[in-house]
Amino acid sequence: MTRAGSVAIPWSVRLLVTIGACITLAGCGAHTGPSGASAQASAELRRGNGAEPDSLDPALARTDSAANILRDAYEGLATLDAQAVPVPGVASSWDVSADGRTYTFHLRDTARWSNGEPVTAADFVASWRRLVSPATGSQYAAVLKPVLNAAEILQGHASVESLGVTAQGTHTLLVRLSAPTSYFPGLVTHWSTFPTYQGNAPMPAGKTISNGAYQLSSWIVGMQARLTKNPHYWNATQVSIEAVRFVHIADANDEYTRYRAGEIDATYTLPQMNLQKLQEAHGAAVHRGPQLGVYYYGFNLTKAPFKDAPQLRLALSMSVDRERLVNQVTGLGELAAYSWVPTGVANYTPQQFSWAAQPYTDRVRAAQQLYQQAGYSAEKPLTIEIRFPSGPTHERIALSIASMWKEALGVQTTLVGEEFKSLLQTINRGDVQVFRSSWIGDYNDASTFTDVLGSGFGINLPHYKNPEFDSLLAAAASESDMGRRRQTLQNAERLMLADMPLIPLYFYVNKHLVAPRVDGWYDNVMNVVYTKDLHLTR
Repeated sequence: MTRAGSVAIPWSVRLLVTIGACITLAGCGAHTGPSGASAQASAELRRGNGAEPDSLDPALARTDSAANILRDAYEGLATLDAQAVPVPGVASSWDVSADGRTYTFHLRDTARWSNGEPVTAADFVASWRRLVSPATGSQYAAVLKPVLNAAEILQGHASVESLGVTAQGTHTLLVRLSAPTSYFPGLVTHWSTFPTYQGNAPMPAGKTISNGAYQLSSWIVGMQARLTKNPHYWNATQVSIEAVRFVHIADANDEYTRYRAGEIDATYTLPQMNLQKLQEAHGAAVHRGPQLGVYYYGFNLTKAPFKDAPQLRLALSMSVDRERLVNQVTGLGELAAYSWVPTGVANYTPQQFSWAAQPYTDRVRAAQQLYQQAGYSAEKPLTIEIRFPSGPTHERIALSIASMWKEALGVQTTLVGEEFKSLLQTINRGDVQVFRSSWIGDYNDASTFTDVLGSGFGINLPHYKNPEFDSLLAAAASESDMGRRRQTLQNAERLMLADMPLIPLYFYVNKHLVAPRVDGWYDNVMNVVYTKDLHLTR
Protein backbone atom coordinates (compact mmCIF):
# COMPACT_ATOMS: atom_id res chain seq x y z
CA MET A 1 0.00 0.00 0.00
CA THR A 2 1.15 3.59 -0.45
CA ARG A 3 0.26 7.00 0.93
CA ALA A 4 0.62 10.47 -0.52
CA GLY A 5 1.88 13.17 1.78
CA SER A 6 5.04 14.69 3.15
CA VAL A 7 8.39 13.22 2.21
CA ALA A 8 9.71 10.87 4.87
CA ILE A 9 13.12 11.32 6.51
CA PRO A 10 15.31 8.29 5.73
CA TRP A 11 16.33 6.43 8.87
CA SER A 12 18.87 4.05 7.44
CA VAL A 13 21.62 4.29 4.89
CA ARG A 14 21.49 2.67 1.49
CA LEU A 15 22.68 -0.93 1.45
CA LEU A 16 24.53 -2.47 -1.45
CA VAL A 17 25.51 -6.11 -1.28
CA THR A 18 26.79 -8.28 -4.09
CA ILE A 19 26.48 -12.02 -3.52
CA GLY A 20 29.48 -13.97 -4.69
CA ALA A 21 31.72 -10.94 -4.18
CA CYS A 22 32.54 -8.81 -1.13
CA ILE A 23 29.57 -8.61 1.31
CA THR A 24 29.14 -5.40 3.26
CA LEU A 25 26.14 -4.55 5.40
CA ALA A 26 25.29 -0.93 6.01
CA GLY A 27 24.30 0.14 9.52
CA CYS A 28 20.94 1.61 10.32
CA GLY A 29 20.41 4.94 12.00
CA ALA A 30 18.49 5.04 15.26
CA HIS A 31 15.07 6.60 15.64
CA THR A 32 14.32 9.14 18.23
CA GLY A 33 10.91 9.54 19.79
CA PRO A 34 8.92 10.55 22.84
CA SER A 35 10.51 9.93 26.22
CA GLY A 36 9.26 6.99 28.26
CA ALA A 37 8.98 9.40 31.14
CA SER A 38 6.35 11.46 29.40
CA ALA A 39 3.88 12.97 31.82
CA GLN A 40 1.11 12.03 29.41
CA ALA A 41 1.95 8.31 29.46
CA SER A 42 -0.83 7.41 31.87
CA ALA A 43 -3.52 8.86 29.57
CA GLU A 44 -1.88 8.08 26.22
CA LEU A 45 -1.48 4.77 24.43
CA ARG A 46 1.83 4.49 22.55
CA ARG A 47 1.65 2.08 19.62
CA GLY A 48 4.55 0.99 17.46
CA ASN A 49 3.43 1.36 13.85
CA GLY A 50 6.17 0.12 11.56
CA ALA A 51 7.36 2.21 8.63
CA GLU A 52 6.25 5.77 7.92
CA PRO A 53 2.73 6.09 6.40
CA ASP A 54 2.60 7.24 2.82
CA SER A 55 -0.62 9.25 3.23
CA LEU A 56 -3.39 9.84 5.74
CA ASP A 57 -6.00 10.45 3.07
CA PRO A 58 -8.37 7.43 3.07
CA ALA A 59 -8.60 7.53 -0.73
CA LEU A 60 -4.84 7.54 -1.25
CA ALA A 61 -3.48 5.47 1.64
CA ARG A 62 -1.94 2.11 0.79
CA THR A 63 0.25 1.00 3.70
CA ASP A 64 -0.62 -0.95 6.80
CA SER A 65 0.81 1.77 9.05
CA ALA A 66 -1.54 4.34 7.51
CA ALA A 67 -4.49 1.97 7.86
CA ASN A 68 -3.92 1.65 11.61
CA ILE A 69 -4.13 5.43 12.03
CA LEU A 70 -7.09 5.85 9.70
CA ARG A 71 -9.12 3.22 11.56
CA ASP A 72 -8.82 5.32 14.70
CA ALA A 73 -9.45 8.67 13.00
CA TYR A 74 -12.36 7.63 10.74
CA GLU A 75 -15.21 5.16 10.74
CA GLY A 76 -16.95 3.49 7.83
CA LEU A 77 -20.46 2.16 7.44
CA ALA A 78 -19.32 -1.00 9.24
CA THR A 79 -16.47 -1.80 11.56
CA LEU A 80 -14.90 -5.05 12.83
CA ASP A 81 -15.45 -6.71 16.17
CA ALA A 82 -12.72 -8.49 18.14
CA GLN A 83 -13.13 -11.59 15.93
CA ALA A 84 -12.91 -9.47 12.73
CA VAL A 85 -16.60 -9.92 11.96
CA PRO A 86 -18.31 -6.86 10.38
CA VAL A 87 -20.63 -5.05 12.80
CA PRO A 88 -22.43 -1.69 12.64
CA GLY A 89 -20.28 1.43 12.47
CA VAL A 90 -21.65 4.73 11.20
CA ALA A 91 -24.56 2.63 9.96
CA SER A 92 -26.58 1.28 12.87
CA SER A 93 -28.01 -1.41 10.58
CA TRP A 94 -28.48 -2.39 6.95
CA ASP A 95 -30.93 -4.31 4.80
CA VAL A 96 -30.16 -6.51 1.79
CA SER A 97 -32.58 -7.07 -1.07
CA ALA A 98 -33.73 -10.59 -1.92
CA ASP A 99 -31.48 -10.71 -4.99
CA GLY A 100 -28.43 -9.55 -2.99
CA ARG A 101 -27.84 -6.57 -5.28
CA THR A 102 -29.09 -3.69 -3.14
CA TYR A 103 -27.90 -2.65 0.31
CA THR A 104 -29.74 -0.01 2.33
CA PHE A 105 -27.60 1.42 5.12
CA HIS A 106 -29.31 3.28 7.97
CA LEU A 107 -26.89 5.86 9.39
CA ARG A 108 -26.91 6.81 13.05
CA ASP A 109 -28.48 10.21 13.60
CA THR A 110 -25.94 10.64 16.42
CA ALA A 111 -22.90 10.24 14.11
CA ARG A 112 -20.88 13.46 14.07
CA TRP A 113 -17.77 14.89 12.49
CA SER A 114 -15.09 16.16 14.86
CA ASN A 115 -16.39 19.71 14.28
CA GLY A 116 -19.80 18.64 15.61
CA GLU A 117 -21.64 18.52 12.28
CA PRO A 118 -23.75 15.44 11.39
CA VAL A 119 -22.29 12.66 9.25
CA THR A 120 -24.71 12.25 6.36
CA ALA A 121 -25.42 9.87 3.51
CA ALA A 122 -24.34 12.67 1.15
CA ASP A 123 -20.86 12.57 2.73
CA PHE A 124 -20.54 8.92 1.71
CA VAL A 125 -21.82 9.59 -1.80
CA ALA A 126 -19.30 12.39 -2.32
CA SER A 127 -16.44 10.39 -0.77
CA TRP A 128 -17.08 7.28 -2.83
CA ARG A 129 -17.38 9.32 -6.03
CA ARG A 130 -14.03 10.89 -5.21
CA LEU A 131 -12.52 7.45 -4.58
CA VAL A 132 -13.51 6.04 -7.99
CA SER A 133 -12.82 9.22 -9.94
CA PRO A 134 -9.82 8.75 -12.27
CA ALA A 135 -8.81 12.30 -11.33
CA THR A 136 -8.16 11.18 -7.75
CA GLY A 137 -5.72 8.51 -8.86
CA SER A 138 -6.57 6.19 -5.98
CA GLN A 139 -4.82 2.86 -6.25
CA TYR A 140 -7.54 1.40 -4.03
CA ALA A 141 -10.45 2.59 -6.17
CA ALA A 142 -11.09 -0.98 -7.31
CA VAL A 143 -12.32 -1.78 -3.80
CA LEU A 144 -15.66 -0.38 -4.95
CA LYS A 145 -15.78 -2.46 -8.14
CA PRO A 146 -18.82 -4.43 -6.91
CA VAL A 147 -20.81 -1.17 -6.90
CA LEU A 148 -22.89 -0.58 -10.03
CA ASN A 149 -20.97 1.32 -12.75
CA ALA A 150 -17.74 1.53 -10.69
CA ALA A 151 -15.78 -0.54 -13.23
CA GLU A 152 -16.96 1.69 -16.10
CA ILE A 153 -16.04 4.84 -14.17
CA LEU A 154 -12.56 3.50 -13.43
CA GLN A 155 -12.08 2.84 -17.14
CA GLY A 156 -13.18 6.37 -18.00
CA HIS A 157 -16.34 5.14 -19.73
CA ALA A 158 -18.88 6.63 -17.31
CA SER A 159 -19.23 9.66 -15.08
CA VAL A 160 -18.77 9.49 -11.31
CA GLU A 161 -22.39 10.58 -10.93
CA SER A 162 -23.48 7.21 -12.35
CA LEU A 163 -21.94 5.31 -9.40
CA GLY A 164 -24.63 3.13 -7.85
CA VAL A 165 -24.77 4.96 -4.53
CA THR A 166 -27.43 7.51 -3.60
CA ALA A 167 -28.52 9.41 -0.51
CA GLN A 168 -32.18 8.93 0.32
CA GLY A 169 -32.58 11.62 2.90
CA THR A 170 -29.97 12.57 5.48
CA HIS A 171 -29.40 9.18 7.10
CA THR A 172 -30.20 6.54 4.45
CA LEU A 173 -27.62 5.36 1.93
CA LEU A 174 -28.72 3.14 -0.97
CA VAL A 175 -25.99 1.06 -2.64
CA ARG A 176 -26.71 -0.89 -5.81
CA LEU A 177 -24.27 -3.65 -6.83
CA SER A 178 -23.48 -5.16 -10.20
CA ALA A 179 -23.84 -8.66 -8.75
CA PRO A 180 -24.51 -10.20 -5.34
CA THR A 181 -21.45 -9.64 -3.14
CA SER A 182 -21.67 -11.60 0.09
CA TYR A 183 -18.57 -9.97 1.56
CA PHE A 184 -19.76 -6.40 0.96
CA PRO A 185 -20.23 -5.57 4.68
CA GLY A 186 -16.60 -6.56 5.21
CA LEU A 187 -15.53 -4.48 2.24
CA VAL A 188 -17.02 -1.29 3.74
CA THR A 189 -14.84 -1.74 6.82
CA HIS A 190 -11.88 -0.91 4.55
CA TRP A 191 -10.33 2.51 5.09
CA SER A 192 -10.66 3.57 1.44
CA THR A 193 -14.45 3.55 1.89
CA PHE A 194 -14.35 5.82 4.94
CA PRO A 195 -16.11 9.16 4.47
CA THR A 196 -14.17 12.40 4.42
CA TYR A 197 -15.74 15.71 5.38
CA GLN A 198 -18.01 16.78 2.50
CA GLY A 199 -16.16 14.26 0.33
CA ASN A 200 -13.05 16.43 0.12
CA ALA A 201 -9.39 15.58 0.66
CA PRO A 202 -8.54 15.84 4.38
CA MET A 203 -6.94 18.98 5.77
CA PRO A 204 -3.45 18.74 7.32
CA ALA A 205 -2.88 17.38 10.82
CA GLY A 206 -4.30 19.67 13.46
CA LYS A 207 -7.02 20.83 11.07
CA THR A 208 -8.30 17.44 9.93
CA ILE A 209 -12.04 16.91 10.33
CA SER A 210 -12.81 13.22 10.82
CA ASN A 211 -15.65 11.07 12.15
CA GLY A 212 -13.83 8.39 14.15
CA ALA A 213 -13.16 7.96 17.85
CA TYR A 214 -10.02 10.10 17.50
CA GLN A 215 -8.82 13.07 15.49
CA LEU A 216 -5.36 13.68 14.06
CA SER A 217 -3.67 16.41 16.12
CA SER A 218 -0.10 16.13 14.76
CA TRP A 219 2.05 14.20 12.32
CA ILE A 220 5.82 14.49 12.60
CA VAL A 221 7.10 12.84 9.44
CA GLY A 222 9.73 10.23 10.16
CA MET A 223 8.72 9.94 13.80
CA GLN A 224 5.08 9.75 14.88
CA ALA A 225 1.43 10.69 14.49
CA ARG A 226 -0.62 11.70 17.54
CA LEU A 227 -4.41 11.48 17.80
CA THR A 228 -6.65 12.83 20.53
CA LYS A 229 -10.14 11.75 21.54
CA ASN A 230 -12.96 13.12 19.37
CA PRO A 231 -15.55 14.46 21.84
CA HIS A 232 -18.23 14.41 19.11
CA TYR A 233 -17.81 10.71 18.24
CA TRP A 234 -21.21 9.01 18.52
CA ASN A 235 -19.91 6.54 21.13
CA ALA A 236 -17.43 8.85 22.86
CA THR A 237 -18.65 7.96 26.35
CA GLN A 238 -17.34 4.43 25.83
CA VAL A 239 -13.89 5.58 24.64
CA SER A 240 -11.51 5.36 27.60
CA ILE A 241 -8.09 6.37 26.23
CA GLU A 242 -7.63 10.11 25.78
CA ALA A 243 -4.84 10.03 23.18
CA VAL A 244 -2.89 7.58 21.05
CA ARG A 245 0.59 8.08 19.65
CA PHE A 246 1.59 5.97 16.63
CA VAL A 247 5.39 5.73 16.70
CA HIS A 248 7.05 4.92 13.38
CA ILE A 249 10.00 2.57 13.72
CA ALA A 250 10.81 0.36 10.74
CA ASP A 251 13.46 -1.67 12.60
CA ALA A 252 11.81 -4.37 14.77
CA ASN A 253 14.85 -4.62 17.03
CA ASP A 254 14.89 -0.86 17.57
CA GLU A 255 11.20 -1.03 18.40
CA TYR A 256 11.86 -3.82 20.91
CA THR A 257 14.52 -1.75 22.64
CA ARG A 258 12.05 1.08 23.07
CA TYR A 259 9.36 -1.29 24.32
CA ARG A 260 11.72 -2.59 27.00
CA ALA A 261 12.54 0.99 27.94
CA GLY A 262 8.84 1.64 28.54
CA GLU A 263 8.50 4.04 25.60
CA ILE A 264 6.00 1.89 23.68
CA ASP A 265 2.95 0.07 25.04
CA ALA A 266 2.25 -2.18 22.05
CA THR A 267 4.70 -3.12 19.30
CA TYR A 268 3.96 -3.38 15.61
CA THR A 269 5.82 -6.69 15.42
CA LEU A 270 8.27 -8.89 17.33
CA PRO A 271 12.05 -8.61 17.20
CA GLN A 272 14.18 -11.19 15.43
CA MET A 273 15.12 -13.36 18.38
CA ASN A 274 14.36 -16.84 19.66
CA LEU A 275 10.62 -17.07 20.26
CA GLN A 276 10.99 -19.29 23.33
CA LYS A 277 13.37 -16.82 24.98
CA LEU A 278 11.02 -13.97 24.07
CA GLN A 279 8.12 -15.79 25.72
CA GLU A 280 10.23 -16.62 28.77
CA ALA A 281 11.15 -12.95 29.13
CA HIS A 282 7.71 -11.45 28.54
CA GLY A 283 5.14 -14.20 29.15
CA ALA A 284 1.56 -13.18 28.39
CA ALA A 285 2.76 -9.91 26.84
CA VAL A 286 3.66 -11.89 23.70
CA HIS A 287 0.67 -12.05 21.33
CA ARG A 288 0.70 -14.32 18.26
CA GLY A 289 -2.00 -15.62 15.93
CA PRO A 290 -2.87 -16.32 12.28
CA GLN A 291 -3.04 -13.39 9.89
CA LEU A 292 -4.29 -13.04 6.32
CA GLY A 293 -1.09 -11.68 4.82
CA VAL A 294 1.73 -12.82 2.54
CA TYR A 295 5.38 -11.69 2.24
CA TYR A 296 6.55 -11.93 -1.35
CA TYR A 297 9.17 -10.99 -3.92
CA GLY A 298 7.71 -9.44 -7.06
CA PHE A 299 9.12 -9.42 -10.57
CA ASN A 300 8.96 -6.35 -12.79
CA LEU A 301 7.17 -7.88 -15.76
CA THR A 302 7.50 -4.77 -17.93
CA LYS A 303 11.26 -5.11 -18.52
CA ALA A 304 13.98 -7.66 -19.16
CA PRO A 305 15.03 -10.06 -17.85
CA PHE A 306 11.62 -11.10 -16.46
CA LYS A 307 9.27 -9.84 -19.16
CA ASP A 308 8.11 -12.82 -21.26
CA ALA A 309 10.37 -15.15 -19.24
CA PRO A 310 8.12 -17.51 -17.25
CA GLN A 311 10.76 -20.27 -17.20
CA LEU A 312 13.27 -17.99 -15.56
CA ARG A 313 10.74 -16.77 -13.00
CA LEU A 314 9.77 -20.36 -12.23
CA ALA A 315 13.41 -21.39 -11.79
CA LEU A 316 13.98 -18.65 -9.20
CA SER A 317 10.82 -19.55 -7.29
CA MET A 318 11.54 -23.28 -7.23
CA SER A 319 15.07 -22.75 -5.93
CA VAL A 320 13.88 -20.89 -2.79
CA ASP A 321 13.90 -23.17 0.25
CA ARG A 322 10.91 -21.71 2.07
CA GLU A 323 11.17 -24.10 5.03
CA ARG A 324 14.73 -23.01 5.70
CA LEU A 325 13.58 -19.42 5.41
CA VAL A 326 10.83 -19.62 8.03
CA ASN A 327 12.69 -21.96 10.38
CA GLN A 328 16.15 -20.40 10.32
CA VAL A 329 15.70 -16.80 9.18
CA THR A 330 12.33 -15.48 10.36
CA GLY A 331 11.63 -18.01 13.11
CA LEU A 332 8.49 -16.48 14.65
CA GLY A 333 5.96 -19.04 13.49
CA GLU A 334 5.51 -17.88 9.90
CA LEU A 335 4.24 -20.47 7.40
CA ALA A 336 6.03 -21.30 4.15
CA ALA A 337 3.93 -20.04 1.22
CA TYR A 338 3.22 -22.35 -1.71
CA SER A 339 0.03 -20.53 -2.65
CA TRP A 340 -0.97 -16.89 -3.03
CA VAL A 341 -4.14 -17.00 -0.94
CA PRO A 342 -3.38 -17.89 2.70
CA THR A 343 -4.95 -20.72 4.63
CA GLY A 344 -7.76 -19.44 6.83
CA VAL A 345 -9.61 -17.32 4.27
CA ALA A 346 -13.33 -17.89 4.69
CA ASN A 347 -15.01 -20.44 2.39
CA TYR A 348 -11.89 -21.12 0.32
CA THR A 349 -9.17 -23.74 -0.15
CA PRO A 350 -5.91 -22.18 -1.44
CA GLN A 351 -4.39 -23.62 -4.62
CA GLN A 352 -0.72 -24.58 -4.47
CA PHE A 353 2.15 -24.72 -6.94
CA SER A 354 2.06 -28.01 -8.85
CA TRP A 355 5.55 -28.78 -7.48
CA ALA A 356 4.87 -27.81 -3.87
CA ALA A 357 5.10 -31.37 -2.54
CA GLN A 358 8.41 -32.18 -4.28
CA PRO A 359 11.55 -32.50 -2.13
CA TYR A 360 13.74 -29.41 -2.33
CA THR A 361 16.59 -31.30 -4.05
CA ASP A 362 14.23 -32.38 -6.83
CA ARG A 363 12.97 -28.83 -7.23
CA VAL A 364 16.51 -27.52 -7.55
CA ARG A 365 17.29 -30.00 -10.34
CA ALA A 366 14.17 -28.91 -12.21
CA ALA A 367 15.04 -25.26 -11.61
CA GLN A 368 18.51 -25.76 -13.06
CA GLN A 369 17.03 -27.14 -16.28
CA LEU A 370 14.61 -24.20 -16.53
CA TYR A 371 17.47 -21.77 -15.88
CA GLN A 372 19.48 -23.27 -18.74
CA GLN A 373 16.46 -23.26 -21.05
CA ALA A 374 16.09 -19.55 -20.31
CA GLY A 375 19.62 -19.02 -21.66
CA TYR A 376 21.70 -18.84 -18.49
CA SER A 377 24.61 -20.93 -17.24
CA ALA A 378 27.71 -20.81 -15.07
CA GLU A 379 29.49 -19.04 -17.91
CA LYS A 380 26.58 -16.68 -18.47
CA PRO A 381 24.94 -16.16 -15.07
CA LEU A 382 21.83 -14.12 -14.46
CA THR A 383 22.79 -10.80 -12.86
CA ILE A 384 19.92 -9.13 -11.02
CA GLU A 385 19.09 -6.68 -8.26
CA ILE A 386 16.74 -7.16 -5.29
CA ARG A 387 15.33 -4.03 -3.67
CA PHE A 388 13.82 -4.22 -0.20
CA PRO A 389 12.99 -1.98 2.78
CA SER A 390 15.99 -1.22 4.96
CA GLY A 391 15.99 -3.16 8.21
CA PRO A 392 17.62 -6.27 9.67
CA THR A 393 14.77 -8.68 8.95
CA HIS A 394 14.45 -7.75 5.27
CA GLU A 395 18.24 -7.77 4.92
CA ARG A 396 18.52 -11.27 6.38
CA ILE A 397 15.78 -12.57 4.09
CA ALA A 398 17.37 -10.97 1.03
CA LEU A 399 20.78 -12.38 1.91
CA SER A 400 19.29 -15.83 2.44
CA ILE A 401 17.41 -15.87 -0.86
CA ALA A 402 20.36 -14.48 -2.79
CA SER A 403 22.52 -17.22 -1.26
CA MET A 404 19.98 -19.89 -2.29
CA TRP A 405 19.95 -18.57 -5.86
CA LYS A 406 23.74 -18.45 -5.93
CA GLU A 407 24.07 -21.98 -4.59
CA ALA A 408 21.35 -23.58 -6.74
CA LEU A 409 21.71 -21.66 -10.00
CA GLY A 410 24.80 -19.45 -9.89
CA VAL A 411 22.79 -16.20 -9.96
CA GLN A 412 24.75 -13.03 -9.16
CA THR A 413 22.58 -10.79 -6.99
CA THR A 414 23.00 -7.21 -5.85
CA LEU A 415 20.99 -6.20 -2.80
CA VAL A 416 19.70 -2.66 -2.35
CA GLY A 417 17.97 -1.63 0.86
CA GLU A 418 16.18 1.70 0.99
CA GLU A 419 13.71 3.57 3.18
CA PHE A 420 10.21 2.16 2.78
CA LYS A 421 8.51 5.15 1.17
CA SER A 422 11.42 5.58 -1.21
CA LEU A 423 11.13 1.91 -2.18
CA LEU A 424 7.44 2.34 -2.99
CA GLN A 425 8.28 5.26 -5.24
CA THR A 426 11.02 3.22 -6.95
CA ILE A 427 8.56 0.38 -7.59
CA ASN A 428 5.94 2.78 -8.93
CA ARG A 429 8.51 4.21 -11.38
CA GLY A 430 9.37 0.71 -12.55
CA ASP A 431 13.05 1.08 -11.61
CA VAL A 432 13.25 -2.42 -10.18
CA GLN A 433 13.92 -5.99 -11.25
CA VAL A 434 12.98 -7.96 -8.12
CA PHE A 435 11.41 -6.22 -5.14
CA ARG A 436 10.14 -7.15 -1.71
CA SER A 437 6.54 -6.38 -0.88
CA SER A 438 3.62 -7.83 1.04
CA TRP A 439 -0.12 -8.05 0.76
CA ILE A 440 -2.42 -7.94 3.75
CA GLY A 441 -6.02 -8.97 3.16
CA ASP A 442 -8.43 -6.03 3.17
CA TYR A 443 -11.40 -8.26 4.03
CA ASN A 444 -11.90 -11.97 4.70
CA ASP A 445 -12.51 -13.27 1.19
CA ALA A 446 -10.22 -14.84 -1.41
CA SER A 447 -10.93 -12.01 -3.84
CA THR A 448 -8.88 -9.58 -1.74
CA PHE A 449 -5.83 -11.61 -2.84
CA THR A 450 -6.78 -12.54 -6.39
CA ASP A 451 -8.12 -9.11 -7.37
CA VAL A 452 -4.90 -7.29 -6.51
CA LEU A 453 -3.23 -9.02 -9.46
CA GLY A 454 -5.92 -8.05 -11.95
CA SER A 455 -4.53 -5.88 -14.74
CA GLY A 456 -6.76 -2.97 -13.75
CA PHE A 457 -5.92 -2.94 -10.05
CA GLY A 458 -3.80 0.04 -9.00
CA ILE A 459 -1.58 -1.93 -6.62
CA ASN A 460 -0.70 -4.71 -9.07
CA LEU A 461 2.98 -4.03 -8.44
CA PRO A 462 4.45 -6.69 -10.78
CA HIS A 463 2.20 -5.36 -13.58
CA TYR A 464 0.86 -8.86 -14.17
CA LYS A 465 -1.48 -8.99 -17.14
CA ASN A 466 -3.21 -12.11 -18.41
CA PRO A 467 -6.56 -11.70 -20.19
CA GLU A 468 -7.68 -15.17 -19.11
CA PHE A 469 -6.94 -14.33 -15.46
CA ASP A 470 -8.86 -11.05 -15.78
CA SER A 471 -11.76 -12.90 -17.37
CA LEU A 472 -11.89 -15.34 -14.46
CA LEU A 473 -11.92 -12.48 -11.96
CA ALA A 474 -14.77 -10.83 -13.84
CA ALA A 475 -16.70 -14.09 -13.94
CA ALA A 476 -16.23 -14.59 -10.19
CA ALA A 477 -17.39 -11.03 -9.51
CA SER A 478 -20.68 -11.62 -11.35
CA GLU A 479 -21.30 -15.14 -10.02
CA SER A 480 -24.14 -15.44 -7.49
CA ASP A 481 -23.60 -19.14 -6.74
CA MET A 482 -20.99 -19.31 -3.98
CA GLY A 483 -19.72 -22.74 -5.00
CA ARG A 484 -19.16 -21.74 -8.63
CA ARG A 485 -17.62 -18.45 -7.51
CA ARG A 486 -15.14 -20.28 -5.27
CA GLN A 487 -14.17 -22.66 -8.08
CA THR A 488 -13.65 -19.74 -10.47
CA LEU A 489 -11.34 -17.97 -8.03
CA GLN A 490 -9.40 -21.20 -7.50
CA ASN A 491 -8.97 -21.53 -11.27
CA ALA A 492 -7.68 -17.96 -11.34
CA GLU A 493 -5.21 -18.61 -8.53
CA ARG A 494 -3.85 -21.74 -10.26
CA LEU A 495 -3.41 -19.84 -13.51
CA MET A 496 -1.56 -17.01 -11.78
CA LEU A 497 0.72 -19.43 -9.90
CA ALA A 498 1.64 -21.09 -13.20
CA ASP A 499 2.50 -17.70 -14.71
CA MET A 500 4.69 -16.85 -11.67
CA PRO A 501 4.48 -13.03 -11.63
CA LEU A 502 5.79 -13.10 -8.07
CA ILE A 503 7.30 -15.43 -5.47
CA PRO A 504 5.18 -15.98 -2.35
CA LEU A 505 7.67 -16.61 0.46
CA TYR A 506 5.71 -16.95 3.68
CA PHE A 507 2.41 -16.16 5.33
CA TYR A 508 2.36 -13.75 8.22
CA VAL A 509 1.29 -14.31 11.77
CA ASN A 510 0.10 -11.52 14.04
CA LYS A 511 2.90 -10.82 16.47
CA HIS A 512 2.99 -8.08 19.09
CA LEU A 513 4.29 -7.29 22.53
CA VAL A 514 1.57 -5.63 24.61
CA ALA A 515 2.41 -4.06 27.95
CA PRO A 516 0.47 -5.24 31.04
CA ARG A 517 -1.01 -1.76 31.47
CA VAL A 518 -2.99 -2.20 28.22
CA ASP A 519 -6.31 -3.91 28.89
CA GLY A 520 -8.62 -5.35 26.24
CA TRP A 521 -6.12 -6.24 23.49
CA TYR A 522 -7.41 -8.88 21.06
CA ASP A 523 -5.96 -10.81 18.13
CA ASN A 524 -7.73 -11.71 14.87
CA VAL A 525 -6.90 -12.78 11.31
CA MET A 526 -7.23 -9.20 10.04
CA ASN A 527 -4.73 -7.90 12.66
CA VAL A 528 -7.09 -5.02 13.40
CA VAL A 529 -7.19 -3.59 16.94
CA TYR A 530 -9.03 -0.31 17.48
CA THR A 531 -7.71 1.98 20.20
CA LYS A 532 -11.31 2.81 21.17
CA ASP A 533 -11.72 -0.77 22.43
CA LEU A 534 -8.72 -0.60 24.78
CA HIS A 535 -8.13 0.72 28.30
CA LEU A 536 -5.04 1.74 30.29
CA THR A 537 -4.87 0.40 33.82
CA ARG A 538 -2.25 2.89 35.06
